Amino acid sequence: MNNSVTIVGYVGQAPHAVTFGDTGNKVVKFSVAVKEFSSNGGEDKTMWIDVDAWNGQGDRVLKAVTKGREVLVNGRLAITSFTKEVDGLKVQVTKPVIKLSSFFLCGRKPASKETPAESAPEAESAEATEG
Repeated sequence: MNNSVTIVGYVGQAPHAVTFGDTGNKVVKFSVAVKEFSSNGGEDKTMWIDVDAWNGQGDRVLKAVTKGREVLVNGRLAITSFTKEVDGLKVQVTKPVIKLSSFFLCGRKPASKETPAESAPEAESAEATEG
């Protein structure tokens, strides 16, 4: 049986690329928030799942996936381990990660928030015509 996983959730951070200088390979990393429902009627929780997209697939992720976007992710479930320093102690961390094979954008594109610099000229022109 093949190792395959499919999840639907919301992108929690803007995808970012890491390039390995020795091989030239690139991995694009992002996380997806998935609702974890409680069967006993308790409070719903959010589960964060890391996703890695390699090389060409990573380029497509960088172009299409944005923070807050709902996505369907298909891939292979893998376990990654690394050492992390917590309060001066080295701790071994092991967590699941999805090695992306395909993704689909769902729902509407999140509304982009207008920056103050973009709205400033309109406010100045409105003040000039009123005065």
